[in-house]
Amino acid sequence: MMQFLTVFKREMLESGRNFKWIWVPLVFILLGLSDPLSTYYLPQIIESVGGLPEGASFEIPTPPPHDVLMMSLAQFSQLGVLVIALMSMGLIAGERKSGVAELVLVKPVKYSTYVSAKWAATSVLVLVSLFAGLLASWYYVNLLFGNISFSNLLATWFFYGLWLLFVISISVFMNSLFKVPGLVGFMTIVLVILTSIMTTVLDHILDWSPAKLSPYIRMMLSEGTISGDLWATALITIGISIGLLAAAIYTFRTKEMA
Repeated sequence: MMQFLTVFKREMLESGRNFKWIWVPLVFILLGLSDPLSTYYLPQIIESVGGLPEGASFEIPTPPPHDVLMMSLAQFSQLGVLVIALMSMGLIAGERKSGVAELVLVKPVKYSTYVSAKWAATSVLVLVSLFAGLLASWYYVNLLFGNISFSNLLATWFFYGLWLLFVISISVFMNSLFKVPGLVGFMTIVLVILTSIMTTVLDHILDWSPAKLSPYIRMMLSEGTISGDLWATALITIGISIGLLAAAIYTFRTKEMA
């Protein structure tokens, strides 16, 4: 346990030195703000760029609050996932390539401790950043569109956070396979996209795929209740993430010992 805390503190300190604790939350906050503000001020934006042709009229219906919050989640699913992939692509691969990993593991630090501490430190950073982004979005949604309870915000953060933890687990696994950070980032994004595509194509089979978390969160926000499908999807996502982390530890240990 002491080894884990030591490596975890080292990773948190390294994130601070690299200013990740500044720019990652800021990116998520900007992503969370963009849709509520742009949606509300869309008529003024259209007017400022020249407006509609004379005689034309265009009525823009006001979306319900939960739809606007889901727009922010869509931003996190696209640009947010990209930020996570780029931020974590050198998590282990970079240290393996530079030889730092060998210096740490010779302490000796267990392979499981090394990998899991890096996963945990990255997860804390991402979850805090996600909460900051959702809080910014929730504030302006409540201010401009209507009320969403704080409890629903916390539930959204919890369930959607599982999707981002799944993305981090994929990245950590790819870090254990490859030593080139760019390849790790590319393969992480490819696997996330393939997961979403397969879930869409095989929608009638993959009811509890991690990529179904967002649709079930939408249902939760619109209906006000957490469905059994959402809980099942959450448990499956946790299980897959743990499996990916275990596979990363095994692969990393095998490659390093070889």
